[in-house]
Amino acid sequence: MEVNFILQGKGGVGKSLIASLLAQYFRPQEQPLLCVDTDPVNATFSGYKAFDVETLNIMDGDDINPRTFDQLIERIMTAEAGRMIIDNGASTFVPLCSYLLQNDVASLLKEGGHTVRLHSVITGGQALPDTIEGFASLCRNIGTAPVVVWLNEYFGKPVHNGKTFEESKVYEKNKARIHSLVTIPAVKPETFGQDMHKMLTRRVTFDEADASPDFTIMERQRLRMMKRTLFTNMGKAHL
Repeated sequence: MEVNFILQGKGGVGKSLIASLLAQYFRPQEQPLLCVDTDPVNATFSGYKAFDVETLNIMDGDDINPRTFDQLIERIMTAEAGRMIIDNGASTFVPLCSYLLQNDVASLLKEGGHTVRLHSVITGGQALPDTIEGFASLCRNIGTAPVVVWLNEYFGKPVHNGKTFEESKVYEKNKARIHSLVTIPAVKPETFGQDMHKMLTRRVTFDEADASPDFTIMERQRLRMMKRTLFTNMGKAHL
């Protein structure tokens, strides 16, 4: 099984969007797909009816309930094939990373014949320093599992002091860990931006929006264009 953990310590930067994109991208590939939402505060991913997302409460107070997460690892280890997408909230980022580190989960899954892939998002604007630190923390604390970096340009391009992410020190330090980069491009707010917001707020997929009379002809056209762009970028990243 291929296990995709979506991990970032900063909230509101597009983790659940990435989870939904992965689910839509993987679903037509005729492999079993299991989606899990472990966010105890904003269970956005579980709001998508199309993915039959399982909500897993892994918290006990301010810490991970290890027995609950043990059960998830047990399910992964006994699975024969397919893919799993695990969306994690900002509030559980630190305890979940600690659990994965202390129990050497990445190595355990790899030895069991499973592929582990981490996904982290970096966004422009005010959240850039926090998302950079979240990515760096992920690389420091979780074994050698490859990391897919999603560059979310919704709040601006992730550029600091005139340098892109690929020109930054944190990229240079961790480039051996990076599987690939996927860009979520900036769009015109009053058209593509509003269309995406409408689709995401209603927790529907691109295909559901395209088939829905609640979306106008031009909204559906622009969403089809966005889907093509995003899926092309994901294909180039060899996901």
